[in-house]
Amino acid sequence: MGAHERWTGLLDALSERGRIEVAEAAELLGVSAATIRRDMDELARQQLLTRTRGGAVLSGVAYDLPLRYKTARQADEKQRIARAAAGLVPPGAVIALNGGTTTSEVARELVTRPDLAGHGTATALTIVTNAINIANELAVRPYVKTVVTGGVARPSSYELTGPLVGSVLQGLALDYAVLGVNAVDPRFGAATHDEGEAGANRAMAERADTVIVVADSTKLGRRAFARVCTVAEISVLVTDVGAPDDLVEQFTGQGVEVHRV
Repeated sequence: MGAHERWTGLLDALSERGRIEVAEAAELLGVSAATIRRDMDELARQQLLTRTRGGAVLSGVAYDLPLRYKTARQADEKQRIARAAAGLVPPGAVIALNGGTTTSEVARELVTRPDLAGHGTATALTIVTNAINIANELAVRPYVKTVVTGGVARPSSYELTGPLVGSVLQGLALDYAVLGVNAVDPRFGAATHDEGEAGANRAMAERADTVIVVADSTKLGRRAFARVCTVAEISVLVTDVGAPDDLVEQFTGQGVEVHRV
């Protein structure tokens, strides 16, 4: 197990429990206590946890983990979800992508599709994003017209937020909005932990003809602090095969097209 994977597992455990002892973490991750101590010291240096005598406790930053530590979570499921979501978008469409690990995978799947990459320098797709990491990857693709919203960058997600996002999106017509979220509840809708991100994502949803939410099964049936859109505003939910039947039925019963991949 590499350091990145250990750090992600350790932060996941802390997010669930609030505190963890060195011996407990060592047993959970299958490594030595000395390794866990070094990992905790490094994560404390990055202000992602607070060291205690014999362990660590959750810090305020770890509630919404930085994007670089989320990549390993549900990695296989996210790739399948991204591939399925990208397949729903026809050539020539105008699509909005917010930030996140799953939407970053959607962007990669879109730009490597043969029917899009084969257009040469002609515009095959227009992608509007508030994620600076996604824009960075798309900018080298001559067949993709990349539009970046304004806004203030959030270090944990690389997303631009604030009123500048809405002012740009207000003048645009979007065919699709593909949104990654922290939670999707059949009653509350799609939501995220940060209200600034939720506002930017909501603006995308409002400008799009079709709203596609991409979320692995661990996010279903959960609520987060700030709502992005209601269930009635979601056209398609792309999730993985681990999604429980009862939850899927609650979404489909409200008119959402659900893809389990």
